[in-house]
Amino acid sequence: MKRTPLLLAGVVAIGLAGCVDSSFDRELGAEVDEGGFGNATMNNTLVMNGTIDATQALGQRFAREVPSTITFEFNSSELSAESRQTLSRQADWIRQFPEVRFRIYGHTDLVGSNAYNNALGMRRARAAVHYLSTLGISTSRLEAVVSFGETRPVIATPGPEERNRRTVTEVSGFVKRHAQLLNGKYAQVVFREYVEGATRPHPKNTILTTEVNPGETN
Repeated sequence: MKRTPLLLAGVVAIGLAGCVDSSFDRELGAEVDEGGFGNATMNNTLVMNGTIDATQALGQRFAREVPSTITFEFNSSELSAESRQTLSRQADWIRQFPEVRFRIYGHTDLVGSNAYNNALGMRRARAAVHYLSTLGISTSRLEAVVSFGETRPVIATPGPEERNRRTVTEVSGFVKRHAQLLNGKYAQVVFREYVEGATRPHPKNTILTTEVNPGETN
């Protein structure tokens, strides 16, 4: 009977030893991590330091102030005069924000094979990137060109459709060295957006008056 406490203590010690490796040296929920927790953490970090909000605000402003889309002739990646004018307007806007990165997405209509259309969409996107570079925009600020090929039509038709043969320019984020909040260049962008978006209505002077009928007293 005197050995019982020692026996129980040994069992408890063994049980605790078995728990150490499985719970206290890993993040909570790690046992069910399917590989996406890192992305969620990164997303939360970007939200907390303001990067995502600033990127979305700039993206909305870009789409509001500048035509973001150019179109192409059938089976072509040549830029028309109208497309060059649109890209020139994009370049003028892009120069205002040297800290910001952009993506050029290439698209096609639904005519042709997937493989051919992916390649064609890429050529169109690269044509837009090249033209922007001739206007003084560094290609280091244009992120890896992405082609959606025929997978995202504006008009779902199997035939030729000009509105589907396009590239779309979008704000994608900040260059790496400006990604942290309060970095000097990043702060400049935040401040410019603050000045651009801030409106302060002028206070109006209002005087409350009470009409008093003759013969009445307050």
